[in-house]
Amino acid sequence: MALLELNGVDAFYGRIQALRKMSIGVEKGEVVALIGSNGAGKTTTLRTVSGLMHPQAGTIRFDGRDIANTGPSKIVGLGISQSPEGRRLFPRMSVIDNLFMGAYSRNDRPEIRSDMDRIYTLFPRLKERRTQIAGTLSGGEQQMLAMGRALMARPKLLMLDEPSLGLAPILVETIFSIIREINSQGTTVLLVEQNAHKALEVAHRGYVLETGSIVKTGTGQELLASEDVQKAYLGM
Repeated sequence: MALLELNGVDAFYGRIQALRKMSIGVEKGEVVALIGSNGAGKTTTLRTVSGLMHPQAGTIRFDGRDIANTGPSKIVGLGISQSPEGRRLFPRMSVIDNLFMGAYSRNDRPEIRSDMDRIYTLFPRLKERRTQIAGTLSGGEQQMLAMGRALMARPKLLMLDEPSLGLAPILVETIFSIIREINSQGTTVLLVEQNAHKALEVAHRGYVLETGSIVKTGTGQELLASEDVQKAYLGM
């Protein structure tokens, strides 16, 4: 049984259909990438999983239970956490307070402290900046903080929406090596990413989205080797 399973999901913004019969699965322990052009439905997929949108048709199952009409705060409690596109930090709060906000639904204080230490090990820069106001961090540091905050919820599934957007190439490498490390420590990752090449390099499997529908699927390596994918998304 997949950790996350979408089956035949339709989702709309008003009258505009954003997802069409969307079916994907994410197995426990995997990194799964969703790639596609702008407007293909990648972010909509994450919003639908996280309860910010509700599907008009189809099923969404997480860890064996139906979550299609569950609210966002309850979904976080079930074990799904998202680092959103654009980071969406609390810009006037410190780094450490932003991290604590990620653990707002938890009441296991000693475990929260040990998770904070884990975040500082993954992102040493955040430890150096822990008292700094989040809005004054660099773009790369803000992305690290958004990922760290999502991890503080101790998710079974971490959803990352465009983690490399707007970052310098050297920071892109850093972010993707951290994604690998997070996954190797046991967190399942669903990754939406404009940089298809980097996404497929770290992904066990991937799905290609076009206008709200899955048009191709395979392992990360299979999609990297696909002529269609190379022409459309890898600039080859």
